[in-house]
Amino acid sequence: METQQTRGTPYPNIPPVIESDDREYRDPGVPSTVAIAGHPLHPLSVIFPIASLALALVTDAVYWFTRDPFWARGSFWLIAAGLVTGLGAAIIGMSDCLHIERVRKRSAGWAHMVINVSLLVLTAINLYIRLGNYEAAVLPWGLVISTIVGTLTSVSGWFGAELSYRHKIGVVGPGSRLQP
Repeated sequence: METQQTRGTPYPNIPPVIESDDREYRDPGVPSTVAIAGHPLHPLSVIFPIASLALALVTDAVYWFTRDPFWARGSFWLIAAGLVTGLGAAIIGMSDCLHIERVRKRSAGWAHMVINVSLLVLTAINLYIRLGNYEAAVLPWGLVISTIVGTLTSVSGWFGAELSYRHKIGVVGPGSRLQP
């Protein structure tokens, strides 16, 4: 892969999905508003909802093939865990969105936020329809919603990576929360 030099550090010539500002490659980046010892918490907090919701899709699919109630019950609890941990990740991410101007000026920031809010709403619906009867809700709507959530999680992750790696938001380092 071809690279370009920026202040001694090469970066790949990958076209941005939405937009790019070459000035951002030359600045130190923007630190997160929610961090411990300078380490941003949002990247850590998203691991749990992503894992829970991805596994819920897997357990829904296994239930579809086996009809074993264990997998339907597992899906329910994974979706509940995904919703609770997703709300925590959303609070942290929303703090960065509200307090870092660079996030609000990027369409990737808005896409990431809108998709994540949609994910939380769909996850809440998916959990609600399963209340009281884990098995009956899996097919077809539980599996359909889990598939949509899994797909949107990947799309949102792409935009989150755009914010971190292309626009240098939520990085470790001394930066300004304003434009470079």
